[in-house]
Parts: sequence; C-alpha cells; structure tokens
Amino acid sequence: MTLSSYWRLLRDNRNFRLLWFAQIVSELGDWFYTVAIFSFLLELTGSAQMVSFAFLMQVLPQTLIAPAAGVINDRISRKKVMIFADLVRAAIVLAMLLVRSRGTLWLLFVLLFFETVCWGLFEPGRSAVIPNITTPEEVPAANALSSTTWSINFAIGAAVGGLVMVLLGREAVFLLNSLSYLGSAALIRRMRFDEPHAQNRPPLRARDLFDFSEIADGARYLARDRRLLATVFVKGGIGLMGANWVILPVLGERVFPWRLGGVSAQQAGTVGMSALFASRGLGALLGAIAAAGFAQNHAARLRWTILAGFLLAGCGYVALGSIASSLGIAALTLMVAHAGGSACWTSSTTLLQQQTEDRFRGRVFSAEAAGMTLALSASSFVAGRLVDAGVDPRTVAIGTGAVTLLPAALWLMATRQSNRR
Repeated sequence: MTLSSYWRLLRDNRNFRLLWFAQIVSELGDWFYTVAIFSFLLELTGSAQMVSFAFLMQVLPQTLIAPAAGVINDRISRKKVMIFADLVRAAIVLAMLLVRSRGTLWLLFVLLFFETVCWGLFEPGRSAVIPNITTPEEVPAANALSSTTWSINFAIGAAVGGLVMVLLGREAVFLLNSLSYLGSAALIRRMRFDEPHAQNRPPLRARDLFDFSEIADGARYLARDRRLLATVFVKGGIGLMGANWVILPVLGERVFPWRLGGVSAQQAGTVGMSALFASRGLGALLGAIAAAGFAQNHAARLRWTILAGFLLAGCGYVALGSIASSLGIAALTLMVAHAGGSACWTSSTTLLQQQTEDRFRGRVFSAEAAGMTLALSASSFVAGRLVDAGVDPRTVAIGTGAVTLLPAALWLMATRQSNRR
C-alpha cells in the first residue's frame, strides 16, 4: 500500500471522493464540539460522572437503535439514510445552543441521545456502501483512508476545537458543527451508484421495524460463520477502551493542563485536554496506515494485525497510568495505545466487508456497532463512577489497559481454532 494507491483511489473514484469529503467535513465538526461539551460539563458540575453520562448518551442509544438501523439499511437506499441522518443531526446540534445552565442540562442529554440515534443510522450505511463504490482491490485502501481521515480529523478537531472555544466561544463551536452536517449531506447527495440490496424490495413500512424476522435472519447468518461472528466482536473489544473518554478530560483538566501565556486555569485545562485527544488521534492515524500497508486484503495478515493491535492498546494504557509523568509522555503512551486500536478497527472492517454478503451488510455492521457502543458505554460509566469515588485516574488507566488485554487472548484463541478447521 503506497501513497499512490490512495491518490489513485481519490482521483479516479468520484463516489468515494465525495464520501471522503463528507467524512472530513462532518467529523471535524464532531471533534470541535466534543471538547466543548466535556469542558462545559466539567466547568458547570465538576463531575467526572457527568462527563461519562454525556458520553453514554453519545454511544449507548446506538445499541438500542441497531436492530432497526440494520433492517433500514438493508431494505432502502443507504445513500438516502445517510442524507436523512445528516440533516436531522444539523438541527439537533443547533438546538444545543439552548443549553446554558445546570437547569437546562437535561436538554443537552436528550439532544445527545437523538443525535446518537442518527449516528446509528448513518455509520452502518457508510461502512456497507464501501464495497458498492469500490473494486475489491480498492477496499483496503478505502478503509485505511477512512480510518486515517478519522484520526486526522480527531487530532485536528480536538486540538483546534479547544482553541476555537477559547477564542470564539462555545456557541461558535456548535454552529460550526451544525453547518458541517449540512455540508456532508450536500456531498453525499451528489454520489451516483447502484444499490442492489434495495432493488425489487417492497417499500419499508413502519410496522416492518417491529417485525423481528429480518433481525432473526441476520442473527442466523452470523451464527453460521464463526469467523464472521468473531470479527463482529473485535470493535467490542476496542470499546473496552471507552474509559478514555472520561480519563482524558480529567487528566487534561487536573493533571496535565497546558499553561500557555495569558490563559486562565480553566482554559489551560481545556487546552491540555485537547492535546491528549489530539495525540490519541495522531496515534490512530499511524496505526491505520501501518495496518493497511502490512495486511492489505490478506485474511491471515488482517487477523494477526488485530492481535498485535489489541496488545499495543493494552500496553499503552498501562503505561499511561504507570509511567506518564508529563504531558509529553502521556501523549506518547496514548499514541501507542490508539495506534493499536486503529489497527484493529481498520483490519476488522476489511475482514467484515470480505466475509459479508451485500444483502446482510447493514445488519452485520449494525450488530458490530451495537457491540462496540455497549462496551464503550459500560467502560466509560464504570470509569466515571471510579473517578468520582476518589480513584486516581491513573489507576483507572492501568485497569483499562489490563482489561483490553482480555480480547487479545480471546482473539488468539479464535484465530487458532479457525486455522485448525
């Protein structure tokens, strides 16, 4: 996998290019406002549990919507589903400007819930259309580019988001994020590609969302293939790192504030938080590039890359809690950890696209996202409770790393069993 592979993909494949531009626009806005939300909650309440609850509202609803989202993405145009989700999210984020005090915090959590429901509709569709708009040879490059773009967006958005909030205020951050969704919808609308899964299918009716026969068909499809089933749970293993959404804001605010000239203590904490999130994004960028270059679309290499990624992720968080004595060292350990997580993410996505029939992709990717968000929700909730109970966030980081080594062992067992078949 060379730079020319990515360049050819973007130059020659108009549909992927539009989807990629849409990803850049919307994700930059997401990371801008995530920093703003976490900083606002810590400033207003001083509670790590509130941060973890906000994160729960950003991930857990996806688990609830996953069965219906899978059916929707396998019955109707995935392009239309993505456009709808973007337009609704633009309105939801704009409504967050109404949250200004502790008395209106409930509205923030409600809006986060519904925004995540829309994300749960959008993401399975985006993953499922990749094989429809690329050739088999382009799929690894497309997944790697999507993952590295996510990482770059995370690094830039988290770093710049904190500065934009300091300079322009929280309202400007929310407005920019709302506009980013409108830009994403406009780009996706210009895509032109066939969607064979939706051809000759009856119109989707509201009552079909409560008909569990198609959900059961998807479950049976997964159960028939143990390799596919194991791959679906890889991102659930990555989700065990979800404690970082609580740990990093607390470490940035209280342990590693970045005291630039002329900024207040609160602003220094926000910039420190942004720096930690940015280093996480940079590590994810490096991990995606390395994984794609090594594994490409070879199934055996993809499986071993997943194992190596889990090991790096676990060791990185153990190091964050045990040896990080400065912001620089903390950033380095996060780069290692999330390089591993990104390698797992990219490799498991390519494996799933190779192993799954088009008519089941919506349900398979929805099931995968549901497992991931459930693990993210549980780990972030536990981390918030522990920090508010007085446990040192460094100790929570060590525990996060130790727990992340468990899926490494399970994946090794699953890989060995598959190789013996």
